[in-house]
Amino acid sequence: MRFKRPHPHQLPLDWSKDAEIERIIEARVAIRAEAAALRWRLRLIVIETGLMAALVLGAGLALNQPTALVLRGAAIVGAACLASGVLLILLSGLTSHVAARYRRWRSQ
Repeated sequence: MRFKRPHPHQLPLDWSKDAEIERIIEARVAIRAEAAALRWRLRLIVIETGLMAALVLGAGLALNQPTALVLRGAAIVGAACLASGVLLILLSGLTSHVAARYRRWRSQ
């Protein structure tokens, strides 16, 4: 890929040669990527919760079940799905944290 030459009055900066700046940039990108991954996991869990509740609601209404019973069942399924998804995210984070501590302990 070709790059344009900088303007003659522009300060020439070569960031690729400085290892410390490269390390700082990589750390910032890793933090940002971790936060984005958590947001995507939460989005997926909310979508999954809504879809499961809608599926139960649709199936109950299609089978001509009492509306109150169907709504109650959809709410219970949605709450259970949300709780299990959040619990899965928390346990995944806890396991990752414990594994990182173990690796640090083994390297000392």
